[in-house]
Amino acid sequence: MHDPQALLDSGEEAVARMCRRGHSLDLTTLGELTRLRRQTVDAVGRLRAESNQLARAGRDRGRSGGVAQADVRSRARELKERIQQTEAEHRLVSAELDDVLLAIPNLPADDIPDGNSAAEAVELYRVGAPPVFDFPARHHAEIGELTGVLDMRRAARLSGARFAVARGQGAALGRALAAFFLDVHTREHGYTEYAVPSLVSRETMTGTGQLPKFEQDLFRTRVGDRDLYLIPTGEVPLTSLHAGETLDAAELPLALTGHTPCFRSEAGSYGRDTRGILRLHEFAKVELVRICAPEQSEQELALLLGHAEELLRRLGLAYRVVVLPAGDIGFSARKTFDIEVWLPSQDDYREISSCSDCGTFQARRARIRIRDRHGATSFAATLNGSGLPVGRTVAAILEQYQRPDGSVTVPDVLVPYLGGQRLIEITPRT
Repeated sequence: MHDPQALLDSGEEAVARMCRRGHSLDLTTLGELTRLRRQTVDAVGRLRAESNQLARAGRDRGRSGGVAQADVRSRARELKERIQQTEAEHRLVSAELDDVLLAIPNLPADDIPDGNSAAEAVELYRVGAPPVFDFPARHHAEIGELTGVLDMRRAARLSGARFAVARGQGAALGRALAAFFLDVHTREHGYTEYAVPSLVSRETMTGTGQLPKFEQDLFRTRVGDRDLYLIPTGEVPLTSLHAGETLDAAELPLALTGHTPCFRSEAGSYGRDTRGILRLHEFAKVELVRICAPEQSEQELALLLGHAEELLRRLGLAYRVVVLPAGDIGFSARKTFDIEVWLPSQDDYREISSCSDCGTFQARRARIRIRDRHGATSFAATLNGSGLPVGRTVAAILEQYQRPDGSVTVPDVLVPYLGGQRLIEITPRT
């Protein structure tokens, strides 16, 4: 969420920056609503001052035996009605201004490329050589069927399209990956692990930027008299743990992680990645969140990106890093690096993690402040990234480590997590 005056002061510069990400910023409406809100605040202040002055004058007259108390009482009633009316006008104008501000995305950083799609992302570097096979590369869905680790048929029977069942060695592999990710992040990278709810309030979703923009992409349920939403990413509850709080600047940065289920309707994505486990309605992910002072966000983004990359390095998976163009970054982000892992069946790199700097955008919405050693307060900066998703990592392992017969070699780093198992063997499906 933005400070409206800051956008108005930036004027055409803000319009141009928003245009880079495909958003048309209406300064006229924003300016009028900001003016009306300020006007109603000032009017309420003047009326309250007059009411207080009148009350004092009435008490003085009463002590001195003054007259015309009826006139004083009449004016007091009039002021009370006008205050109530003006406060109601202020609430309406403020709500309308908030609706406008909540629909405005974050300003993109100046140093990211122009463009409106992932095709215009700029590659920064590659790590690891994609494996070369002397046999046709199989899709991870086919490997999952041959080894029995994935059962898409039963998943469809249980829940319909875009759900998955992991079986036997597949379920163990997913569990091993989550444990490996969390161990590295908590023991080596300094993150504190949290177990958080999967259902959150509308306010929580709004604070991190999912609402109102992405209402159609969310799953909502009714619990008693409350509307609750299934989280689309662990970023939502982890960032919101500190909503409404003022943090000590000396204790920053904060580093939070958690393993959560994630739920997305994938509205508008039908026809893409319908085979396998790349795009599901429900999946598991280990999320990374960092909260820092705004001036630290650039170095914190580089740190977070490195933490996610380290997992892929240890797994021996080939990947590349790209910086997304202004028109393709998320609603709350100002800058995003995507990590894309190599999938042999597609002969291409596919996104496995997005690491984003949100600046103070989410902190303003969620009211996360920091207090410096002088007592001054300001809004924090928030960052988030996948570190990593379980399903897409499973898909990458199945494809990059596949063998001619369809069996799969287990990456060395996961062998201890799988009780010494080094091969996912062909298993007849039952």
